[in-house]
Amino acid sequence: MADKGAGADPQGVVHLLKICVGVDQVEQLELWQGQRVARGEQLRHVTRNRPRRDAEVLAGGSLYWIIAGAIRVRQRIVELERVQTDTGTKCGLILAPELVRTEPWLRRPHQGWRYLEAKDAPPDLAAHAGAEELPPDLQVALRDIGVY
Repeated sequence: MADKGAGADPQGVVHLLKICVGVDQVEQLELWQGQRVARGEQLRHVTRNRPRRDAEVLAGGSLYWIIAGAIRVRQRIVELERVQTDTGTKCGLILAPELVRTEPWLRRPHQGWRYLEAKDAPPDLAAHAGAEELPPDLQVALRDIGVY
């Protein structure tokens, strides 16, 4: 069984789920964020609303990124900060630099972020070497019949 990663201890932890707009592959996100880190920038994703369940998010939660129609990677949320913009106060999700690949789980598009309960989070990809090469729909079909 794969390690549940950030979801291993569901007591008091909740994650966020967000579409990674403009990114088609995990490698694009790695490159883009690597460039920001190299410039000395903090990895921050600004969102309109602050999670009301902020204590649960900060208790070990991650931001699970949907890329090309599937959850593919997660990043630990290390802090929430207020960000002042021309349109008002928003929330900055401060992210750890490590991207942890997960088993791809298909997800429909949605706007903004959604809560993702720890028990519903996909496991980290450590258990299936080479699994990231399989299309997500094939991985789902194999998982459904108990082969994967």
